[in-house]
Amino acid sequence: MKRGGQEIYVGPLGHHSRHLIKYFEGIQGVSKIKDGYNPATWMLEVTSTAQELSLGVDFAEIYKKSDLYRRNKALIEDLSKPAPGAKELYFATQYSQSFLTQCTACLWKQHWSYWRNPPYTAVRFLFTTVIALMFGTVFWDLGSKTKTIQDLSNAMGSMYAAVLFLGIQNASSVQPVVAVERTVFYRERAAGMYSAMPYAIAQVLIEIPYIFVQASVYGLIVYAMIGFEWTVAKFFWYLFFMFFTLLYFTFYGMMAVAVTPNHYIAAIVSAAFYGVWNLFSGFIIPRPSMPIWWRWYYWICPVSWTLYGLVVSQFGDITHMLEDGNNETVEQYLRNFYDFRHDYLGLVAAVIVSFAVLFGAIFTVSIKMFNFQRR
Repeated sequence: MKRGGQEIYVGPLGHHSRHLIKYFEGIQGVSKIKDGYNPATWMLEVTSTAQELSLGVDFAEIYKKSDLYRRNKALIEDLSKPAPGAKELYFATQYSQSFLTQCTACLWKQHWSYWRNPPYTAVRFLFTTVIALMFGTVFWDLGSKTKTIQDLSNAMGSMYAAVLFLGIQNASSVQPVVAVERTVFYRERAAGMYSAMPYAIAQVLIEIPYIFVQASVYGLIVYAMIGFEWTVAKFFWYLFFMFFTLLYFTFYGMMAVAVTPNHYIAAIVSAAFYGVWNLFSGFIIPRPSMPIWWRWYYWICPVSWTLYGLVVSQFGDITHMLEDGNNETVEQYLRNFYDFRHDYLGLVAAVIVSFAVLFGAIFTVSIKMFNFQRR
């Protein structure tokens, strides 16, 4: 083949490449091969671009007009005809393995990919531990203080800071990893190894155990140091909301990569939403204080639901009076000022889970639908 992928000879070589030599020596102007010269080297020399220009020929055009080309075409046409009584090849599916087998194989591959990526996995756990210790010391024992409005605001601030700090870190750190994995996926899908859906599902599932460990490490350290009430229900509600919050932030980062050409653009797009989520989280401006025309965004802001769930699960059932309140209990204050209701805790939990499912589903569909390969 010549540069550009055009054929200049397709045929047998023969003993000592005699058929190849005979073909090219038959072209007018091509120098004869010297005795003992390497036929492969000679062929490359006489068919070079410089030789084409010197001779004023196009070896690709010469081949297309040759008897050899016509014989090859006739042979291909003849071989393309099935033998009498032969049945056409039929494959029930595009891929050799079932969907479940593909998922299992992709999940196993992702397991080893994550296990062999300490800059992502180990550093994430180290970062989480350091942040947990830092937040625990900064907000030391604030969770046990619920006598004043300021006490509640301080405890709420610890939840708000942790959600944004860890959540954004998770979303940002996963994006380069997903971008690299997607490049590998493009190559392996083109080779027919597996389809898009098993890969995307495996990418989503492999994050779950890592985030569970991350949320557990953070929850144990912070819950003890901040001094929230040690009851089984409240502790597990705290772990539940932290786990699914880190999960939907991670899936959001993955989703941003899946709908954009690369992780650089994904980071820019994501950053815009982080700012909006921060504004509508309900901590800076409580929902009842927002203008009526902006309250709709509060309900579709994931961080607002996380903050709702964390605050209500810890303080929404406390009935003692606030020292600086207007004869209000903690429960009444949260209901009147933030419109947080302990009765809606189950609904809030369902919404948090749905955000994680939604972002994971969009990532999965986007991997299947979009292709950002440059060639």
